[in-house]
Amino acid sequence: MLYLLSFILIAMIGIQARQITPAEVKARQRRAYEKLLEARIPTPPITSTGIKNITFSNPKASEFWVDGTAIPEVDFDIGPSWAGLLPISGAQNETRELFFWFFPPAAQGSLDDLIFWTNGGPGCSSLEGLLQENGPFSWSWGTGAPIVNQFSWTNLSSIIYIEQPVGTGFSRGTPNIKNEDDLAAQLVGFLQQFLEVFSELKGKKFYIAGESYAGMYVPYIANFIFENPGMLDLNLQGTWISDPSITTNVVSQNIPALNFVNKYENVFALNSSFKQTLQATAESCGYADYMETFVTYPPTGPLPLPGNTTTVSRNCGIWRMIFNAALLINPAFNEYRIFDTFPILWDVLGFPGSFEDIQVSPIYFDRLDVKQAIHAPTDVAWTECSNVRVFPQGDASQPSSFTVLPNVIEKSRRSVIVHGLADFILMSDGSRIAIQNMTWGGMQGFQTPIQTESFVVDGMGVMGNMHNERGLTYYEVALSGHMIPQFSPKSAFQIMQYLMGFRETP
Repeated sequence: MLYLLSFILIAMIGIQARQITPAEVKARQRRAYEKLLEARIPTPPITSTGIKNITFSNPKASEFWVDGTAIPEVDFDIGPSWAGLLPISGAQNETRELFFWFFPPAAQGSLDDLIFWTNGGPGCSSLEGLLQENGPFSWSWGTGAPIVNQFSWTNLSSIIYIEQPVGTGFSRGTPNIKNEDDLAAQLVGFLQQFLEVFSELKGKKFYIAGESYAGMYVPYIANFIFENPGMLDLNLQGTWISDPSITTNVVSQNIPALNFVNKYENVFALNSSFKQTLQATAESCGYADYMETFVTYPPTGPLPLPGNTTTVSRNCGIWRMIFNAALLINPAFNEYRIFDTFPILWDVLGFPGSFEDIQVSPIYFDRLDVKQAIHAPTDVAWTECSNVRVFPQGDASQPSSFTVLPNVIEKSRRSVIVHGLADFILMSDGSRIAIQNMTWGGMQGFQTPIQTESFVVDGMGVMGNMHNERGLTYYEVALSGHMIPQFSPKSAFQIMQYLMGFRETP
């Protein structure tokens, strides 16, 4: 009898469940998910209507206004924003223009601050950072439709995404820069034109942020601003560079490669004979035991280059050896986040891993309706990373840690370098070497060791390692790949809060 009653009860529950509409199921799932977020991640979420009121007196600003209710595929109001092309100088015959998308702060954000975000490449679009990292709406890998990004940096302040240098994304014109100083001059020239249209943003506290090759862009731009006071009516406070290119490929890729594989040996799953080959290669090339021998706290002097050269010989390309072997074992191997395996997540931007994705669906920013909604040129074929050489003859600048980064740290209120520990294309040990070989504030490197489990994220606990000395704070984020605001958004949000002075402790 008990069994029969149970069967009837289950059947009745099943009948009731079948009567719920798909819309009700979706609503219940969303409410349950929101309650879970509230319980586990105590951060006030952004709302689609919670935007600070901001107006611009220049009539030209209205030409760039974007209707937040009319963004294709976005079924919520992202609020007002401004987007379009502006020239890199005030010259009447100027043909070079950069594309931007500017967002005012959300309800809890500051009207006194402005963040500039750039992706790297060189030649990769900052709209990737907008859509999949720290923008007010997000359409990340494997997501069926855009969603509200509760960890948007608009919760902190206004933010402008700029596709730069010339040749990147929707930006127009023929690239002609030779080095990072040329790039910085053109970017500052663009910002001068931007501030003439959006003059109410003049005098704001300014933060320059970016990832990857922006480890070159950001310090050189910041240094240009500091060394040319009065050129730009913004008050530069500090810089963020994450998983940055700040040193040579020998240091950022080849020296750390063996230690990285040994740390994640179960992820790479390389066989024992190949690992012996890697060990022998590392020893013959001067990579083995480099961290233990030379990366000390404090340093004992300049850190040597293996073989006294920045060139990686054919016999010493250990990073490439590992990458090729990893692809044989895991054809979905992702150099940006090593934990990925098949199936490869669909990416609306067509670039989810080590290689471009081949897909039938159109790339989001290459859709005509999207271009029209954000005042982008309709005759430009948008790709996440440009097929155009933005440095036509290559970038002649030295790595930023060799040149301008120390000056930027010294002149900034705060500076942060952030690294995802699951990033293989640029590894955290490479950043550690670069920092310990760099002199700022009258000393070389960090004077005391980086303590393990020292980066604690509110409501989550230990999320990696952190160290602070002489105006520079260095973070290592556990489980995160190359794009930290995408892979560990709450960690990134807290770090940006610290950089901007919204929290006192790192």
